[in-house]
Amino acid sequence: MTVEQPETLANRAYRSVQEAIAAGELSPNEKITERGLAERLSMSPTPVREAIRRLEQDGLIERVGPRTVVVADIGTSAVEDLAEVEVALRGLVARFAARHATPGQLAALDTILDEADDLLIVLKQRHADGRPVDKHLNTLFDTMQRFNDTVAACAGNTVLVRLLDQARVFTRAQRRARLLRHTAVNDQFGLDRYSSHRALVRALRAGDSATAEKLVLADARGGLDDLRREPGDQVSTRDR
Repeated sequence: MTVEQPETLANRAYRSVQEAIAAGELSPNEKITERGLAERLSMSPTPVREAIRRLEQDGLIERVGPRTVVVADIGTSAVEDLAEVEVALRGLVARFAARHATPGQLAALDTILDEADDLLIVLKQRHADGRPVDKHLNTLFDTMQRFNDTVAACAGNTVLVRLLDQARVFTRAQRRARLLRHTAVNDQFGLDRYSSHRALVRALRAGDSATAEKLVLADARGGLDDLRREPGDQVSTRDR
C-alpha cells in the first residue's frame, strides 16, 4: 500500500500562491517579492523561493528582478486553452476508467450517488421551507468530489490524474466557492447534468469507453461554462 507523504512547505506555498492568483487576490502585473510572500504565508523564504520557481515554469508569474516577480497576465485566450485541456483530460480519464474499473470501485460509485440522491432530497425540502442549505451543499460538494476521485482511481493511471490536477481551471476551493455563489441565486444550478453520473457508472460497468468519455466531455464542458459565468447569467441546456 502506498503511504501518502505529508505536504511540504514548498508545495503548500506553491498551492497557496496559485489559488491566490486564480481567485484574483493577486492581480495580473502585481509586483510581489520573496520576502512579501514569505510574510504573507508565515514561512521562511526558502520554500517560497522554490514555489516561485515552479510558478515561473507554469507561466503564472514573471521575473523582473533578482528577488522580484510580477503576476503574469494570462488573458482570456489562455484560460480558454486551459479549459480545453482540462475537458480533454477528464474525458481521457473516463475512457481509462471504463477499461480498468473493478467491481468494488463500481459498487462504491453507486453508493456515493445514493448518498448524493438523499442529500438532494433534503436540499429540495430545505429550499421549500426557506431553511439554510449551506451545510448540506458543502456535504453534497464533498460527496460529488468523492465520486470524481473514485472515477479517477478507476482509471488506474497516476500520471494522467496528475496531469489533470495540474490543468484544472479552478481549484477545489474555488469550485466550492463558485458553486455556493451560484446556488444562492439558483437552487437548480448544475442539476441538469446530474443524471449523467448514473449513466457514466452504467457505461463504466459495461466497459463502454466511448460512451463514458462522451458523457464526461459534455458534463465537463457544461460545468466549466457555468462556473465561469457570473451568478444569474447561466444559460439553460437548450441554449448551449
